Amino acid sequence: MQAVTGLADPVRSRLYRAVADSSSPIGRDEAAAAAGIGRPLAAYHLDKLVELGLLSASYQRPAGRVGPGAGRPAKVYARSGREFAVSVPPREYELAARLLAAAVDSDSGGQSRSILLDAARDFGTDLGARSRSGGAPELAARPAVEAVLREYGFEPCTSEDGSVELHNCPFHQLVASHQQLVCGMNLALMQGLISGIDAGGMRPSLDPKPGRCCVVISPSQQDDAPVEVRS
Repeated sequence: MQAVTGLADPVRSRLYRAVADSSSPIGRDEAAAAAGIGRPLAAYHLDKLVELGLLSASYQRPAGRVGPGAGRPAKVYARSGREFAVSVPPREYELAARLLAAAVDSDSGGQSRSILLDAARDFGTDLGARSRSGGAPELAARPAVEAVLREYGFEPCTSEDGSVELHNCPFHQLVASHQQLVCGMNLALMQGLISGIDAGGMRPSLDPKPGRCCVVISPSQQDDAPVEVRS
Protein backbone atom coordinates (compact mmCIF):
# COMPACT_ATOMS: atom_id res chain seq x y z
CA MET A 1 0.00 0.00 0.00
CA GLN A 2 2.83 2.40 0.89
CA ALA A 3 4.47 1.82 -2.49
CA VAL A 4 1.29 2.69 -4.36
CA THR A 5 0.56 5.80 -2.31
CA GLY A 6 4.15 6.92 -2.92
CA LEU A 7 3.16 7.71 -6.50
CA ALA A 8 0.51 10.16 -5.31
CA ASP A 9 3.27 12.77 -5.12
CA PRO A 10 3.32 14.42 -8.58
CA VAL A 11 7.13 14.77 -8.62
CA ARG A 12 7.66 11.10 -7.80
CA SER A 13 5.03 10.15 -10.33
CA ARG A 14 6.83 12.07 -13.09
CA LEU A 15 10.18 10.56 -12.13
CA TYR A 16 8.74 7.05 -12.05
CA ARG A 17 7.16 7.57 -15.46
CA ALA A 18 10.45 8.85 -16.90
CA VAL A 19 12.30 5.76 -15.67
CA ALA A 20 9.54 3.34 -16.67
CA ASP A 21 9.29 4.76 -20.19
CA SER A 22 13.00 4.30 -20.83
CA SER A 23 14.18 1.11 -22.52
CA SER A 24 17.39 1.17 -20.44
CA PRO A 25 18.39 2.45 -16.97
CA ILE A 26 18.72 6.23 -16.73
CA GLY A 27 20.76 8.49 -14.49
CA ARG A 28 19.75 11.31 -12.18
CA ASP A 29 20.42 14.07 -14.70
CA GLU A 30 18.25 12.47 -17.37
CA ALA A 31 15.44 11.74 -14.90
CA ALA A 32 15.59 15.28 -13.51
CA ALA A 33 15.38 16.79 -17.00
CA ALA A 34 12.41 14.59 -17.91
CA ALA A 35 10.57 15.55 -14.71
CA GLY A 36 11.44 19.24 -14.99
CA ILE A 37 13.16 19.48 -11.60
CA GLY A 38 16.67 19.95 -10.22
CA ARG A 39 19.13 17.11 -9.84
CA PRO A 40 19.32 17.14 -5.98
CA LEU A 41 15.53 16.91 -5.68
CA ALA A 42 15.42 14.18 -8.33
CA ALA A 43 18.11 12.19 -6.51
CA TYR A 44 16.15 12.37 -3.26
CA HIS A 45 12.88 11.18 -4.77
CA LEU A 46 14.51 8.52 -6.96
CA ASP A 47 16.14 6.97 -3.90
CA LYS A 48 12.79 7.09 -2.08
CA LEU A 49 11.21 5.22 -4.98
CA VAL A 50 13.96 2.60 -4.64
CA GLU A 51 13.17 2.30 -0.90
CA LEU A 52 9.49 1.77 -1.76
CA GLY A 53 10.42 -1.03 -4.17
CA LEU A 54 9.11 0.78 -7.25
CA LEU A 55 12.55 1.31 -8.78
CA SER A 56 15.85 -0.54 -8.65
CA ALA A 57 19.26 1.14 -8.61
CA SER A 58 22.66 0.09 -9.93
CA TYR A 59 25.91 1.72 -10.99
CA GLN A 60 27.21 2.09 -14.54
CA ARG A 61 30.10 3.94 -16.14
CA PRO A 62 29.09 6.47 -18.80
CA ALA A 63 29.23 5.02 -22.31
CA GLY A 64 32.66 5.23 -23.89
CA ARG A 65 34.52 5.90 -20.66
CA VAL A 66 37.00 3.22 -19.63
CA GLY A 67 40.32 3.03 -17.83
CA PRO A 68 41.71 4.81 -14.75
CA GLY A 69 40.46 8.24 -15.81
CA ALA A 70 36.91 7.16 -16.52
CA GLY A 71 35.63 8.43 -13.19
CA ARG A 72 33.28 6.82 -10.73
CA PRO A 73 30.31 4.79 -12.02
CA ALA A 74 27.09 6.78 -12.01
CA LYS A 75 23.96 5.67 -10.21
CA VAL A 76 21.22 4.67 -12.62
CA TYR A 77 17.62 3.64 -12.12
CA ALA A 78 15.26 1.14 -13.73
CA ARG A 79 11.74 0.02 -12.99
CA SER A 80 11.58 -2.70 -10.37
CA GLY A 81 10.40 -6.16 -11.34
CA ARG A 82 8.08 -6.24 -8.31
CA GLU A 83 4.33 -5.99 -8.77
CA PHE A 84 1.88 -4.21 -6.50
CA ALA A 85 -1.87 -4.54 -6.25
CA VAL A 86 -4.34 -2.95 -3.87
CA SER A 87 -7.81 -4.33 -3.32
CA VAL A 88 -10.23 -3.64 -0.48
CA PRO A 89 -11.52 -6.13 0.49
CA PRO A 90 -8.85 -8.57 -0.78
CA ARG A 91 -9.48 -10.24 -4.14
CA GLU A 92 -7.65 -13.15 -5.78
CA TYR A 93 -8.08 -12.54 -9.50
CA GLU A 94 -4.59 -13.86 -10.19
CA LEU A 95 -5.50 -17.19 -8.60
CA ALA A 96 -8.59 -17.42 -10.81
CA ALA A 97 -6.45 -16.63 -13.86
CA ARG A 98 -3.94 -19.34 -12.93
CA LEU A 99 -6.67 -21.94 -12.49
CA LEU A 100 -8.30 -21.04 -15.79
CA ALA A 101 -4.95 -21.11 -17.60
CA ALA A 102 -4.15 -24.49 -16.09
CA ALA A 103 -7.51 -25.83 -17.22
CA VAL A 104 -6.93 -24.64 -20.80
CA ASP A 105 -3.42 -26.09 -20.88
CA SER A 106 -4.69 -29.44 -19.61
CA ASP A 107 -7.09 -29.81 -22.54
CA SER A 108 -5.10 -32.18 -24.73
CA GLY A 109 -7.59 -31.80 -27.58
CA GLY A 110 -6.84 -28.08 -27.91
CA GLN A 111 -10.49 -27.03 -28.08
CA SER A 112 -10.24 -24.82 -24.98
CA ARG A 113 -7.20 -23.04 -26.37
CA SER A 114 -8.95 -22.43 -29.68
CA ILE A 115 -11.95 -20.97 -27.85
CA LEU A 116 -9.68 -18.72 -25.78
CA LEU A 117 -7.86 -17.39 -28.86
CA ASP A 118 -11.17 -16.72 -30.60
CA ALA A 119 -12.42 -14.88 -27.52
CA ALA A 120 -9.22 -12.79 -27.31
CA ARG A 121 -9.40 -11.94 -31.00
CA ASP A 122 -13.09 -11.00 -30.77
CA PHE A 123 -12.40 -8.84 -27.70
CA GLY A 124 -9.57 -7.07 -29.52
CA THR A 125 -11.76 -6.49 -32.57
CA ASP A 126 -14.48 -5.00 -30.36
CA LEU A 127 -11.94 -2.74 -28.63
CA GLY A 128 -10.72 -1.49 -31.98
CA ALA A 129 -14.19 -0.86 -33.34
CA ARG A 130 -15.27 0.98 -30.19
CA SER A 131 -12.15 3.12 -30.14
CA ARG A 132 -12.87 4.27 -33.69
CA SER A 133 -16.52 4.98 -33.04
CA GLY A 134 -15.83 6.62 -29.68
CA GLY A 135 -13.65 9.46 -30.88
CA ALA A 136 -10.60 7.90 -32.48
CA PRO A 137 -11.68 8.23 -36.15
CA GLU A 138 -9.71 11.48 -36.44
CA LEU A 139 -6.56 9.68 -35.34
CA ALA A 140 -4.34 7.77 -37.69
CA ALA A 141 -4.54 4.03 -37.21
CA ARG A 142 -1.18 3.72 -35.45
CA PRO A 143 -1.89 6.29 -32.69
CA ALA A 144 -5.31 4.71 -32.20
CA VAL A 145 -3.75 1.27 -31.71
CA GLU A 146 -1.16 2.66 -29.30
CA ALA A 147 -3.83 4.51 -27.31
CA VAL A 148 -5.80 1.31 -26.71
CA LEU A 149 -2.66 -0.65 -25.80
CA ARG A 150 -1.62 2.09 -23.37
CA GLU A 151 -5.05 2.05 -21.75
CA TYR A 152 -4.73 -1.67 -21.06
CA GLY A 153 -1.23 -1.42 -19.60
CA PHE A 154 0.95 -2.71 -22.46
CA GLU A 155 3.10 0.46 -22.53
CA PRO A 156 3.72 0.74 -26.30
CA CYS A 157 6.97 2.33 -27.45
CA THR A 158 8.30 2.87 -30.98
CA SER A 159 11.63 1.19 -31.70
CA GLU A 160 14.30 2.38 -34.13
CA ASP A 161 12.94 0.29 -37.00
CA GLY A 162 9.44 1.72 -36.58
CA SER A 163 7.98 -1.31 -34.84
CA VAL A 164 5.80 -0.95 -31.76
CA GLU A 165 7.31 -2.79 -28.80
CA LEU A 166 5.32 -3.35 -25.63
CA HIS A 167 7.37 -2.67 -22.52
CA ASN A 168 4.90 -4.34 -20.19
CA CYS A 169 2.85 -7.52 -20.23
CA PRO A 170 -0.22 -7.09 -18.01
CA PHE A 171 -0.24 -10.88 -17.55
CA HIS A 172 3.41 -11.17 -16.55
CA GLN A 173 2.82 -13.46 -13.55
CA LEU A 174 1.10 -16.03 -15.76
CA VAL A 175 3.87 -16.12 -18.34
CA ALA A 176 6.27 -18.10 -16.14
CA SER A 177 3.96 -21.12 -16.01
CA HIS A 178 1.81 -20.64 -19.13
CA GLN A 179 4.02 -18.79 -21.63
CA GLN A 180 2.71 -20.30 -24.87
CA LEU A 181 -0.88 -19.82 -23.81
CA VAL A 182 -0.45 -16.21 -22.68
CA CYS A 183 1.68 -15.21 -25.67
CA GLY A 184 -0.81 -16.79 -28.07
CA MET A 185 -3.65 -14.94 -26.32
CA ASN A 186 -1.76 -11.63 -26.59
CA LEU A 187 -1.11 -12.18 -30.28
CA ALA A 188 -4.77 -12.96 -30.95
CA LEU A 189 -5.79 -9.85 -28.98
CA MET A 190 -3.46 -7.65 -31.06
CA GLN A 191 -4.68 -9.21 -34.31
CA GLY A 192 -8.25 -8.43 -33.35
CA LEU A 193 -7.40 -4.88 -32.25
CA ILE A 194 -5.64 -4.07 -35.51
CA SER A 195 -8.47 -5.58 -37.52
CA GLY A 196 -11.09 -3.63 -35.53
CA ILE A 197 -9.26 -0.32 -35.99
CA ASP A 198 -8.55 -1.19 -39.62
CA ALA A 199 -4.84 -0.56 -39.15
CA GLY A 200 -3.77 -2.40 -42.28
CA GLY A 201 -0.23 -1.01 -42.10
CA MET A 202 0.52 -2.85 -38.86
CA ARG A 203 1.24 -6.54 -38.38
CA PRO A 204 1.68 -8.25 -34.99
CA SER A 205 3.99 -11.22 -34.55
CA LEU A 206 5.59 -13.17 -31.73
CA ASP A 207 9.13 -12.07 -30.88
CA PRO A 208 9.62 -12.70 -27.15
CA LYS A 209 12.59 -10.99 -25.48
CA PRO A 210 13.39 -10.20 -21.83
CA GLY A 211 11.82 -7.04 -20.46
CA ARG A 212 8.91 -6.73 -22.85
CA CYS A 213 5.71 -8.37 -24.05
CA CYS A 214 6.11 -11.29 -26.47
CA VAL A 215 4.26 -9.47 -29.27
CA VAL A 216 5.87 -6.88 -31.54
CA ILE A 217 3.78 -4.91 -34.02
CA SER A 218 5.75 -4.17 -37.18
CA PRO A 219 4.91 -2.02 -40.20
CA SER A 220 3.63 -4.21 -43.03
CA GLN A 221 5.01 -3.92 -46.54
CA GLN A 222 1.84 -2.33 -47.82
CA ASP A 223 0.10 0.16 -45.54
CA ASP A 224 -3.29 -0.60 -47.04
CA ALA A 225 -2.94 -4.37 -46.80
CA PRO A 226 -5.58 -5.98 -44.59
CA VAL A 227 -4.46 -7.71 -41.40
CA GLU A 228 -4.42 -11.47 -41.82
CA VAL A 229 -6.07 -13.07 -38.82
CA ARG A 230 -5.49 -16.75 -38.25
CA SER A 231 -6.97 -19.13 -35.74
